[in-house]
Amino acid sequence: MKIAVSAVSFCKNKILRSELLEHFPQTQFLMSQGVPCHDELTNFYKNAQGIIVGTEKIDRKLLEQFPQIKIISKYGVGTDNIDLNALNKLNIKFGFMAGVNKLSVAELTLGFMLALSHNIFLKGVPLKSGYWDKNGGIQLSNRSVGIIGCGNVGYQLLKLLKPFKCELLVNDIEDKQCLIQPFEAKQTSKLEIFEKCQFITLHTPLTNDTKHMINKKTLSKIRHDAFLINTARGQLVDQVALKYALKNNQLAGAALDVYEIEPPTDIEFLSLPQLITTPHIAGNSIEAQLNMGRNAIRHLVEFFKNKTTVI
Repeated sequence: MKIAVSAVSFCKNKILRSELLEHFPQTQFLMSQGVPCHDELTNFYKNAQGIIVGTEKIDRKLLEQFPQIKIISKYGVGTDNIDLNALNKLNIKFGFMAGVNKLSVAELTLGFMLALSHNIFLKGVPLKSGYWDKNGGIQLSNRSVGIIGCGNVGYQLLKLLKPFKCELLVNDIEDKQCLIQPFEAKQTSKLEIFEKCQFITLHTPLTNDTKHMINKKTLSKIRHDAFLINTARGQLVDQVALKYALKNNQLAGAALDVYEIEPPTDIEFLSLPQLITTPHIAGNSIEAQLNMGRNAIRHLVEFFKNKTTVI
């Protein structure tokens, strides 16, 4: 079977390439410098029967050109870049497992909380230029934390926060009270989280309902000494509104691993001292890469070699 891999991080990983080639020697890898565009994918997917995708956009217009494709296997956890309805209509199987990088994302989120509260970057970066300011910030312990979205990552974060004895408020579209009860967490509204919590962290998928959930209006309801963290999807946050809020001290600080446009181009925004930035690496630890990649490989093996239904 010919397999085509367009997921950038998978293609750069020698271990994953080697393991996939053991099963499918005819595999081709798209060694792109960034997320592949539509034209690159059109040229690359010719004759492929199975593909491994990352964050590149997979829509019906693209898929209709390749009737030979039998399965798409996902490297990663987000599915907002894939037209799942088109897959169903075109009878293309979808290999996917949620939560394969949850610990990696939750750990970075916790790291952001500690960095924001203890001024690790706000005071550490100026020190590199010789500016000595011993403002040590606040402790994370016993603070109020709002978790919006209590799926795989949100639940993992609850576990990591347990030793800090924080007041934990959770918001989710499903009833998670029984699930979060062992952590003495309370399920509540977004509004209560905005108004009460000093740390607000986002862990929802990107949908029509969640796009720009953090906007000018909601930012006005968040307490001025609060910190906002987004390691989920960039479009959950209206970046222009966040920039205005940070520049006008409406927030104590923010940490972003994801952006509305990637890579981001607003250097003024990225340079704000109260903003911690990382280049979409939350789910990209070495362990997470291998876990995501091996799950993507497993779906292909089960489909082509074992003739079983893809999970």
